[in-house]
Amino acid sequence: MVFSSLFGKRPAEPEQPESAASEPEQKRGFFDRMRQAVTRTRESLSESISSVIALTREVDQASLDALEPRLLAADIGSATTAIIMENLRQRALRTGIESGAQLKQILKTELRQILDGVARPIQHPSTPPEVVLMVGVNGTGKTTTTGKLANLYKSQGRSVLLCAADTFRAAAIEQLEVWAQRSDVPLIKTKQGGDPSAALYDALAAAKSRSTNVMIADTAGRLHTKTDLMKELDKMRRTAEKLVPGAPHQTFLVMDATTGQNGLQQARLFTEAARVTGIVLTKLDGTAKGGIVLAIATELKLPVLYAGIGEKIDDLIPFDSAAFIDSLVD
Repeated sequence: MVFSSLFGKRPAEPEQPESAASEPEQKRGFFDRMRQAVTRTRESLSESISSVIALTREVDQASLDALEPRLLAADIGSATTAIIMENLRQRALRTGIESGAQLKQILKTELRQILDGVARPIQHPSTPPEVVLMVGVNGTGKTTTTGKLANLYKSQGRSVLLCAADTFRAAAIEQLEVWAQRSDVPLIKTKQGGDPSAALYDALAAAKSRSTNVMIADTAGRLHTKTDLMKELDKMRRTAEKLVPGAPHQTFLVMDATTGQNGLQQARLFTEAARVTGIVLTKLDGTAKGGIVLAIATELKLPVLYAGIGEKIDDLIPFDSAAFIDSLVD
């Protein structure tokens, strides 16, 4: 062991690989962070479930009817709630639901199936650089999340290059510069009002020449019309494809969890225009309506891949459906 050389010899003992020894601790830390992030939603939902079953020993039709508005209040969405309630009612008719504990367990299973139904592994290219486009409406935390994602990838041992392709919004370039410095990764930029595709071209050329693992581009978040958005993103996709076959490999839509259902319509437009491959959900810790994760899965048919759980640079974590559901329904 590492400490034995400092304090003299010790009897030989089987050693475990450091990664294997730390894995349970890492999982525990991840679960605790997710649990903390959904505290407000969990407290609201758990209180609602408890109140539903408080006056009856067996969960019956009336108590299930009372559960429905509670799920809607958590922003799980009407479509998702309808699916869950139908399955719960069918279960109650067939075999009955005997207790609140059983109801929670069945609810967990239903929620997990919804998330797992849209889950798919991120496909990484065999040859770098991997090209990631960050898209989303202004105000969702897109530029901040771009910087945090760069830091997360770097912590995983991957080399990262940032591209400031949001040339429309005032101070977006400067904001990304700050995050690049914090995460200690290089940044390619152009002047405000410049051509974002030109900035992307320069960044891709730099990433190729430097053998960089990942290039992440922060794109403009304006949404004047769907047509304008599609034209700009199409041009960026063509630019990426010219330099890196198969690029962009990932297009992540950044959504603000606190906007709830109101953000879904904007998300639909971006999903259609940008060929989104996954969601990065910000400010999950700032809302009692974390059920929006389920609404995203049902209505956008997309997985949440990363979750923002705070303001610090390392407060962006890979999303895990099991940890989320276990944290949400306790």
